[in-house]
Amino acid sequence: MAKSTHEIHDKLEGLDGHVSRRVAPSLASVLVQIMLLDIVFSLDSVITAVGLVRELPVMIAAVVTAVLFMMLFSGGIAGFVERHPTVKMLALSFLLLIGVTLIADGLGQHISKGYIYFAMAFSVLVEMLNIRLQKVTQPLHLHEPFHPDERAA
Repeated sequence: MAKSTHEIHDKLEGLDGHVSRRVAPSLASVLVQIMLLDIVFSLDSVITAVGLVRELPVMIAAVVTAVLFMMLFSGGIAGFVERHPTVKMLALSFLLLIGVTLIADGLGQHISKGYIYFAMAFSVLVEMLNIRLQKVTQPLHLHEPFHPDERAA
């Protein structure tokens, strides 16, 4: 039996009224995570810049620009992802798709970028529709608990 979209989203995003026992992270762990992410994304920018140009000032400008963009937009993006955890799965699937494509290219098997971009765009469209559907079909909250045993007199 196939699961409905709501059941899948409920498993990923949780049901209203459920309490989480997640412990708040410490300041030190948050700072270490931010530093590691900045290093990873800065290295990504360096690798991209080296692949595109051979001039050092352009590479430096690319890295500085990438770090500035991360600092400016990280809060908004983190808030959106926190409200919609299924986006994490979408991002992980994109990383997997890109990784497989890079490995295939390294092994001499070319995959057209059009196929990759179409798959990613289609996935984003489906996720946007799911997010919109979740907003439209919010569960009904009763003021008093419903008891099916009790019959109206």
